[in-house]
Amino acid sequence: MTSTSHDNRPTNRVEPQPSPLLLLLGQGSDTASERGVDCPGALPSPSDPDLIERATAAKAALGDRVFVLGHHYQRDEVIQFADVTGDSFKLAREAAARPQAEFIVFCGVHFMAASADILTADHQSVVLPDLAAGCSMADMAGIDQVESAWRTLADAGLADSTIPVTYMNSSAAIKAFTGRNGGTVCTSSNAETSLRWAFESADRVLFLPDQHLGRNTAVMQLGMSLDDCVVFDPRKPGGGVSAEQLRDARMILWRGHCSVHGRFTAESVDEIRDLREKNRELETAYRALQAVQAQIIEKERLERELQLAVPRPDRRQTDRQTSDRDQPDNPPKMLPRGFWSLRHNGRFVRGR
Repeated sequence: MTSTSHDNRPTNRVEPQPSPLLLLLGQGSDTASERGVDCPGALPSPSDPDLIERATAAKAALGDRVFVLGHHYQRDEVIQFADVTGDSFKLAREAAARPQAEFIVFCGVHFMAASADILTADHQSVVLPDLAAGCSMADMAGIDQVESAWRTLADAGLADSTIPVTYMNSSAAIKAFTGRNGGTVCTSSNAETSLRWAFESADRVLFLPDQHLGRNTAVMQLGMSLDDCVVFDPRKPGGGVSAEQLRDARMILWRGHCSVHGRFTAESVDEIRDLREKNRELETAYRALQAVQAQIIEKERLERELQLAVPRPDRRQTDRQTSDRDQPDNPPKMLPRGFWSLRHNGRFVRGR
């Protein structure tokens, strides 16, 4: 499509469009949002009952020549083949630490495999099993859009006092752009550190492509106010903000976001907190029940030990004792002839 630049000159560029739907593995593709290379050979259907057996055999045949990376988001059916698991940054570093592996199979999305490809050596090939596996947030910042935004800052005399910082979830072209302009790439865990570093030498930061990560870090961790932040919309002339607004801003936030994160609401958080509290109550009750059960089991064990510790009397001795108890108290040793005795109320009487 044809669009105009910041100075209204026509430019021929294709605006990257976010994937309309999340594509299931191996089902369909969206080449407009994720540009990879053709994968030679026929891909087996994910429902192929022999798929796991074939993958196991292929991995065994390649041996040390292949190193499989599994992102945390993958299913167990995929993770079972991973040599290492983690987030995208950790996995990219793990790939760089395996120079002996000829093939790096990245079970993740497009920008993750690209990040690994940046860090690995030229003799290594990074393989993305599904070229349609994209990230909607990374798709929201095209390199042409970002370079146009940077020219807007330059025309306002602000580029020299602005440092670009891009989140890891961005394309390789965006990462290269930040490097060329003195910026850096951050993760969600070191965003605060990255921003503090940037503000040591700049008045403002152009944060790409996740506006929420940039805003939350600036306000909640760096102590800025919401008035210090403006949102740059690449689909509007000049980003939809004036040169004065850009000059007064400390955080210029790219209008991008994670489509999955956008599904979460304050009500969702409240529901999760309620569930966590109920789970704590259930866990407390369950532990109390376990303690009572343990006491009962211990009591029964002690009773059994006591029963075993008491010696069981001899049967013959018991019979003799029983017979003796049945005899009358102080019976006469011998009765005269012609007399016999009757037991009456526990006493012996003389018969008539």
